[in-house]
Amino acid sequence: MYTREIINKLRAWANKKERKPMVLRGARQVGKSTLIDEFAKEFDYYVQVDLEKEHKDLFDRFEKVEQIWEYLCLLKHIPQDKTKRYLLFIDEIQENVTAVAKLRYFYEDMPWLYVIAAGSRLQTLIKKKVSFPVGRVEYFNLRPFSFLEYINASEGEEWAQMLRTVSVPQMLHQDFIDRFNTYALVGGMPEVVSAYINNPDVESLAPIYNSLLTGYNEDVQKYSKNKEEVRILQHILSTAWYEAGNKITFSKFGNSSYSSTRIHSGMEVLEKAFVLSLDYPCTSTSAPAVPAKKRSPKLIMVDSGITNFVADIQVEYLRNKDLLDTWRGRAAEQIVAQELRVVLDRNYKSNQLFWVREKNGTTAEIDFIWQYKSQIIPIEVKSGHNSHLKSLHSFVNNSDTFVTAIRIWGGEFFVQDALTPAPESKPYRIINLPFYYAGQIDTIIKQYL
Repeated sequence: MYTREIINKLRAWANKKERKPMVLRGARQVGKSTLIDEFAKEFDYYVQVDLEKEHKDLFDRFEKVEQIWEYLCLLKHIPQDKTKRYLLFIDEIQENVTAVAKLRYFYEDMPWLYVIAAGSRLQTLIKKKVSFPVGRVEYFNLRPFSFLEYINASEGEEWAQMLRTVSVPQMLHQDFIDRFNTYALVGGMPEVVSAYINNPDVESLAPIYNSLLTGYNEDVQKYSKNKEEVRILQHILSTAWYEAGNKITFSKFGNSSYSSTRIHSGMEVLEKAFVLSLDYPCTSTSAPAVPAKKRSPKLIMVDSGITNFVADIQVEYLRNKDLLDTWRGRAAEQIVAQELRVVLDRNYKSNQLFWVREKNGTTAEIDFIWQYKSQIIPIEVKSGHNSHLKSLHSFVNNSDTFVTAIRIWGGEFFVQDALTPAPESKPYRIINLPFYYAGQIDTIIKQYL
């Protein structure tokens, strides 16, 4: 079991006095069950129920949660002693609507019991209008391995600590860049990471990627409401990977005849299942950063490794030394978005946004933005000199306040003061951030703002 950073959040949750049942969300095969099995070692007793494989009617048979718990303890020969710490893990909870509804009663009637629920298709329950117990559960998200987790698995805790503390020595800069490029190539799905570390052969990973894709398609067939939805979702799953990092339009997406409404609805289902995300633009340079939902979103897929496999650009990765040269820069944008999504989760933020200038006839666009307190920080994934940052200069010139910007690139870490080109010549600050620090962007912002 490789270390997942979220386990520290689980420990903090367990130490709360007012502790609600926790719902762990994430795409299929991101390691939810493995994570909880590892976390369970910190408890005196662990009871796991997989509602897809066993006890499907458990929550329908008994009215009270105390009866459900007593039955499980008797069935699994577990003594009941309230001086001990018990963890109940309800896996694949989406299989039973009643189980979802009864989560609140664990909080109200059995506050001493630690309860975690998970499910690969958990978010689709919202689409089916299943009521989650509002205010009675807490949500955590589990993503594919971040680069920090990847480097911990491949190189060990010493290297991981360099990332956490933003203290990678100059002599290791290229080594970290090389490893980030490899991480971007293979992605962060746990089975893929484990297989690649044991046998660093990209071609040998093809069966795993294919199995993951098959699993997504099986979920579509199993949980879609009708045959039409199956066809639409399967179409999106077969074409969306090719558009990773691109702004998209819903109408006739993937050269289909499907309407904008149907494609949009299908993508929202897959977004709730954590397979993809629709990241919308913001048109303001000042807080609050509000998504412009009427504009075209950017499509980001769950994992760069699967994306590279489907789009068949793995050879291009291996040939290019600079990630920004791969797939016309979209590969870099996909993996940075993947890293930033973990940072958003860590800071309890939900919207990942980019910026476009509102004025008609302009094409200024910033890859990402991050709101820190009252400031909006533009984030560009770019190489080269400041003269090439035209969109960033447009953002700075249109801002009413002093701008601190971030450029993510393959170069070394440094901070500089700069001016936009004449005649505006407006001052701003730019933090030049190596790719491998993208997942620590919140730490860096706090240091420099």
